[in-house]
Amino acid sequence: MKLNLRINQNNIIIFSTLLLIVLLYGAGSVLYTGFFTWQVFFNLFIDNAYLIIVATGLAFVIITGGIDLSVASVVAFISVVSAALLQEGMNAYVVMAICLIIGIMFGAAQGYLIQRFNLHPWIVTLAGMFLARGASYFITTQSIVIENATYTAISKFKINLVGSNFISVSVVIALAVVAVAVYVAKYTEFGRSVFAIGGSERSAMLMGLPVPRITVLVYTISGFCSALGGIVFTFYMLSGYNLHLMGMEMDAIAACVIGGILLTGGFGYLVGPLLGVICSGIIQTIVMYQGTLSSWWTKIAVGFLLFLFILLQRVIVIRRQRRRVISHAAEKPTASGGDRRTPASI
Repeated sequence: MKLNLRINQNNIIIFSTLLLIVLLYGAGSVLYTGFFTWQVFFNLFIDNAYLIIVATGLAFVIITGGIDLSVASVVAFISVVSAALLQEGMNAYVVMAICLIIGIMFGAAQGYLIQRFNLHPWIVTLAGMFLARGASYFITTQSIVIENATYTAISKFKINLVGSNFISVSVVIALAVVAVAVYVAKYTEFGRSVFAIGGSERSAMLMGLPVPRITVLVYTISGFCSALGGIVFTFYMLSGYNLHLMGMEMDAIAACVIGGILLTGGFGYLVGPLLGVICSGIIQTIVMYQGTLSSWWTKIAVGFLLFLFILLQRVIVIRRQRRRVISHAAEKPTASGGDRRTPASI
């Protein structure tokens, strides 16, 4: 299989993101001593493993033309559920299984409501966002410290790489999720159907694709990834708190957009959210190294990039629409010419 590295309108956004990562990392390396090290690069993955997982699951929803605003609240809810159950002495692996089941059921329920009653995803997932966050308050209003031996061991476990540099177990989980997502999107019938629905739901139905089932499945995937992200987040924080990650759903959406996922659906690369997260992570690291800037400057910079990438997406969509119009206009004379020749042949 040949790897196509030619830049065209289909991959210009993903190449733009890669170029931006190189430029940002290069700028940080020039400006700050100690920035250009393997461990700083690996820390981008360690600190954002949960967000990579959540954004990857969310990407499937966005590609179908939907949205899931509940992801951050589900992560917080899972952290509280995990901490509460572990505090009661429940087995760590049983707790993880329960949390994943909760995420799957939550996502499937949202998908079913959207599909069955033809409700707008914004409305359903907004309700889900409040429900999950409120449910975590119902369990406790306090932060719960996780002292479970299994969670602590996983949190502290280091996978040594080059020299004294390392990554965490969470990074391996996040990269595995991305790898599976890329494979599913590119090589399975389900993945192709997801893109088809995002391109045109009506056309997908006329093609005989199971649109209702796929709609439920993509929200189920998002719920699963949110729950898995919640588990990974508890490894990172070793606590459960209902105020964790307020507004993180916007970070996940921004990562998808910066990574080349089209907000209108039908197009994107599943490795894109990973690149989007790394891009925002580099900005956050630069702000931290600078020392005098507030952490809100990260939000400002990401917001600016978001505007640029949305504009780039819009330009690409307009050019595609123009090409379709020109293509259809070019086909009409041929078709009408064929009609004129038909009577002569008869």
